Amino acid sequence: MNEATVAAASPRGAPARGGALARYLGSLATRSAIPFRVVFVDGTEFRSSDAEPAFTLRFRTRRAQRAPMLFGHLALLEAYFDGELDVDGDFAQVFRAGMDASSNASDLPLVRLRNGWHEMRHSNASIAQAKANAEYHYDLPYDFYRCWLDREVMMYTCGYWREGTTTVEEAQLAKIDHVCRKVDLRPGETFVDVGCGFGGLLFRALDRFGALGTGINTASRQVADLRREVTRRGLDDRIKVVECDFREIPGQYDKLLSIGSVEHAGRDQLGAVIKGHADAMKPGALGLIHFIGHVGRVDTEFYIRKYIFPGGWIPSLAEAIEAMEAHGLEVIDVENLRRHYALTLDAWATRFDAQWEAIHAQDPVRFDEHFRRKWRTYLWSCAEMFRSPNGKTHLFQVLVAKGNIGPRYPMSRAFLYRQDAPAPS
Repeated sequence: MNEATVAAASPRGAPARGGALARYLGSLATRSAIPFRVVFVDGTEFRSSDAEPAFTLRFRTRRAQRAPMLFGHLALLEAYFDGELDVDGDFAQVFRAGMDASSNASDLPLVRLRNGWHEMRHSNASIAQAKANAEYHYDLPYDFYRCWLDREVMMYTCGYWREGTTTVEEAQLAKIDHVCRKVDLRPGETFVDVGCGFGGLLFRALDRFGALGTGINTASRQVADLRREVTRRGLDDRIKVVECDFREIPGQYDKLLSIGSVEHAGRDQLGAVIKGHADAMKPGALGLIHFIGHVGRVDTEFYIRKYIFPGGWIPSLAEAIEAMEAHGLEVIDVENLRRHYALTLDAWATRFDAQWEAIHAQDPVRFDEHFRRKWRTYLWSCAEMFRSPNGKTHLFQVLVAKGNIGPRYPMSRAFLYRQDAPAPS
């Protein structure tokens, strides 16, 4: 591709001649109101308008300029990770403009090929591989996550930003209370926390609702860290932590809370993971399954699978509900918290950037510039994905019962919004 051809494109219009990058820039200029600039290796420029650019992309290699012909926006992301493309200005606006263009690299033949190869290598069908996939992401050091997650309960899932919420700490405490109320969690009841992470839900549910939790996690380092914290707090007789796959949850419980686990089932294991959830619920038990889901059947963004969550797969809401129904779960309520996740990710991304020097100092080899670029891309791009009016990726909370729900459960949602009450009476 001739870089000067792209640079010759008229502002806010289509490029004069072809080339994938030229078409992509022309699409952005036409479909996004965000002004931007692109500087090519030879010094020529593309400007989307006469306005002051919100951001500037600077190509450092010709390879990075050619790659979008084959891999679309995936090539631009990988060039940024590798330092062959730099970004100046408002980083979030880069992804907002990209979402405006609604490009889908997953439809490109070579991206589909890479996605298929990834599935062959990282499928969660094997419990051993599922564990390795989880540990790739979640066995990063506790101190890494502590730098940028909330400072109250260390929740690494979408917060609940009801009106007036100003911090991610408030949002995460509100989220825990919200899901505990939804399942009518009561003193002395047992519940299983599928994908318990750092244990914030387990501790909060015991303290505020008096419920006895068992946490399930497949990431060994997180399990060890959480067990130490349970012991430190003197709660070994009330909180248990089990290291196992989500398809092998031991025992049955009065309630189930699954916050951000279904996304890790994998392309072909959704039914098996939902069955594991259902099997862990006593007859008549209530459960809350909180997960990122697509509206419609859409391929999961490849760069997320390759660089952030190997083996992960985002199901459609319809696929998830079909799996729940197939395993004896009645769907009682569905709530979409997509906009809440945008705010949660804004907070995480802002803190990640602000705390980068402290993160880098923890382990300069592991937390290098390539890592920084991958992770800030992940956090900022996902915030814009959940914010975008073109987005097909949402955050659902599905309330279920094992069998048909009985008369004890409230007839409306009104009890959820009594903020002073820990649970319905």
